[in-house]
Amino acid sequence: MNFLNEFVLLLKARYPIIYIATNEEERIEYLIKYCAKKYVTRTYYSWDFVEGYQGNPNDTGFAARNPLEALDLMDKLTPETGSLFILKDYDNFLKEYSIIRKLKNLSRSLKTQPKNIIILSPEINIPDSLKEFVTLLEFPLPSYTEIVEELKRLTTSLQQDISSEVLNNIATACQGLSLERIRRVLSKVIAKYGEINEASPLLILQEKKQIIQQTQLLEFCLTDKSISDLGGLDNFKDWLKLRARAFSQAAINYGLPFPKGLLLVGVQGTGKSVAAKIIAHEWQLPLLRLDFGRLFASLIGQSEQRVRKMIEIAEALSPCVLWVDEIDKAFAGAQSSGDSGTTSRVLSTFITWLSEKNSPVFVVATANNIEFIPPEILRKGRFDEMFFLTLPTREEREAIFNVHLQKFRPDSIANFKVPILSELSKDFSGAEIEQVVIEAMRLGFNENREFGDEDILVSIQNLVPLARTKSKEINVLKQWSESGNVTSASKYR
Repeated sequence: MNFLNEFVLLLKARYPIIYIATNEEERIEYLIKYCAKKYVTRTYYSWDFVEGYQGNPNDTGFAARNPLEALDLMDKLTPETGSLFILKDYDNFLKEYSIIRKLKNLSRSLKTQPKNIIILSPEINIPDSLKEFVTLLEFPLPSYTEIVEELKRLTTSLQQDISSEVLNNIATACQGLSLERIRRVLSKVIAKYGEINEASPLLILQEKKQIIQQTQLLEFCLTDKSISDLGGLDNFKDWLKLRARAFSQAAINYGLPFPKGLLLVGVQGTGKSVAAKIIAHEWQLPLLRLDFGRLFASLIGQSEQRVRKMIEIAEALSPCVLWVDEIDKAFAGAQSSGDSGTTSRVLSTFITWLSEKNSPVFVVATANNIEFIPPEILRKGRFDEMFFLTLPTREEREAIFNVHLQKFRPDSIANFKVPILSELSKDFSGAEIEQVVIEAMRLGFNENREFGDEDILVSIQNLVPLARTKSKEINVLKQWSESGNVTSASKYR
């Protein structure tokens, strides 16, 4: 049931106190007025602490700066007078005993009258003593259809023709923003470009980045890595390309469900973090990074509230990629934590959301140690696929050398004997190969000359790869990968 149908049903059923959580006062007020006229025929009264009641000439300014008096107006009207009383930010006064008592009394009397109290607030702050009397509704952000209608209205007022493809791209980029923010960012687009065009989504993503920074729960990451920056991992690349349009409106119209996510498990330095950035870049989606440490707070219940807020933000900014880096460390902390179960409850909330979510939030979780990840995370349904990233093969090392040499020396890459270098760097990870090239460059720079194969060979000899220092852990990962429950990210094994 959508919000409008649920709201109208509550009004007709004479639910006395309705609490609506939203930041969009203007949009929700428009909808409430629409319902008051079309569905229930009731008079609209709006109150805020500074200006008192507004909208009705007989009561303008009544109960300004007096929240208790604001409730008295309901007793002054006859029982037969149909009314909707909108109380803005009234949650700030719900801890006062006189107001709690008054609302309880009104709740009893309004059950038999065509009157409803509607509390509007950006946050949910309902005291335990009122939870039995208050019905909570969360006002959703504008749907894709509403955003398209707003864009069409704006382009019509600008007398501008815009292709359906550009319109759909802008509407997709705007998903997760309130109508007010959409109008504001589109005004910024018009001020910069003079029109709404294909460059508009870039400024819209900047607006989303600002929202993320304000929350301090998630980090907005730059998607500066393309698929050409990743050597090897061909199975992973094929999987990615097959779902290139998975979040497009065309896929939705076709009936395809949104992909849920990926679990990337493997040796450190094999490209798991780069892969997360590549997914966001190739699918042209914003990338949000979650550090589980930011979710935990000192007060009881605050950590659970933060994880719910994080989920709300990610879903509000969807479609997006949510990157959970080193998720195994979070579960390792749960096993050794002495925090009265807070860590376990936070992770349980996150796992449940992974399984049940229908929103276009693609979760990319990376892990180095499979022993700490519980079986319920690994079972099918949490993620679409689990990829194992092991140490690169000779062919993959050759591809990785080519990627980094192309980046640093694109004009002289033919001067390097890449097949030999890849053969001599056995057991090196992708990150270690990159470091080898950088160290070779440093050797050449310090001697005021161009670096070459000899410098890379010296760097290879001087670097002890992780495969030798962490051989036990890597062998455990390899044995697990052979169980058949995980897909190799590489074709050549």
